[in-house]
Amino acid sequence: MKSVHLSVTNDVLTDQRVNKMAQSLHRMGFRVFITGVRRSDSKPFDPDYARVNRLPMCFQKKFLFYAEYNIRLFFYLLFRRRDIYHSNDLDSLPANYLCARIRRKPLVYDAHEYFTGTAEVISRPPVHRVWKSLERFLLPRQDLMITVNQSMARLYREEYGVKPYVIRNLPRYKPPRGFIPADELSLPSHLDIILMQGTGINVDRGAEELLEAMRPEFGIRHALLLFIGSGDVVPKLKRMASTWDLGERVLFLDKMPPDELYEYTLHAKVGVSLDKDTNINHRYSLPNKLFDYIMAGVPQLCSSLPELVNIVKKYDTGLIAVNHEPAHIATCIQEMLSDKDRWKRWHTHSLEAARELCWEKEEKQVDAVYGRFISDSLPPSHLKVRAGNLPKRL
Repeated sequence: MKSVHLSVTNDVLTDQRVNKMAQSLHRMGFRVFITGVRRSDSKPFDPDYARVNRLPMCFQKKFLFYAEYNIRLFFYLLFRRRDIYHSNDLDSLPANYLCARIRRKPLVYDAHEYFTGTAEVISRPPVHRVWKSLERFLLPRQDLMITVNQSMARLYREEYGVKPYVIRNLPRYKPPRGFIPADELSLPSHLDIILMQGTGINVDRGAEELLEAMRPEFGIRHALLLFIGSGDVVPKLKRMASTWDLGERVLFLDKMPPDELYEYTLHAKVGVSLDKDTNINHRYSLPNKLFDYIMAGVPQLCSSLPELVNIVKKYDTGLIAVNHEPAHIATCIQEMLSDKDRWKRWHTHSLEAARELCWEKEEKQVDAVYGRFISDSLPPSHLKVRAGNLPKRL
């Protein structure tokens, strides 16, 4: 059995893409290893499809965190025999690239986002220059690259001449079934749930405007705004909720494993994804939560970003907000909750779309990418494996 080592700078437990990729590779017959980061709140995680290791870190954020992580990861990988390295995002690529070159093994680079275009990077010019320099050096040298949607693939192709293979981050299909009662989840059964979820509730995600839309003067009645996840602006959101005395209208829950999150999502009446077009990464993003809402049959309220609009309009699963004014967001939510016929249509269309927008369909691309490595001899690293030579999207 050949081995694949996936590296990521998060805790691993709640990273749906990394875990689905690991499950697919395990199904294909690979021995799968995952290295992430150990946090103070890390929960035990010992899946049957991969061996998970979490690196303890002295630094928890910013430049020193990424520098320490790549140094620790480099030495960890260097002294372990692996057949294929799989780097998730630019922040884990330096260590993987060095180890792959030294050991003359293939490297798969999986870009979950346009890293140097994120708000957290471009807002700090010195940091942006460092990451951009690394990106310019490393990306043209990648043998095989994956990314999450066609817009991202086009950006990387135009800037660096690489031809990424697209594997969207879709959830596993879950057929409609009974769910855990609201009271067992400590949710109010008499209120409509408006949900925003994700591990990246950060700046420019529209969370602040969504929270403000819950103020009484904007007219949303008999509803609860539920945030599930983590992010930079969550502490700010809690302060805002306290200042506006929204304690009974807003609920915050910590990030949770996907299966548990799904149980909460099933109770939502509206799923919200309101990323702003403030940077190139947001502009062409395709958030995981959109597909989680669709899988649960929850109609979506989304911002007018091209990838989001393409999905919502193609499958007719929700409403597009034309701006981020709290009053407009409140109007959209009221419209979605009050028009029962349209809500039922969006709900039905979401469940129908879920049969197509699921990992069981998308992982055929994983088979195409990794199937080349299932042979008696792996291609050495100096033989360029170009994604452009892969089969067309299925």
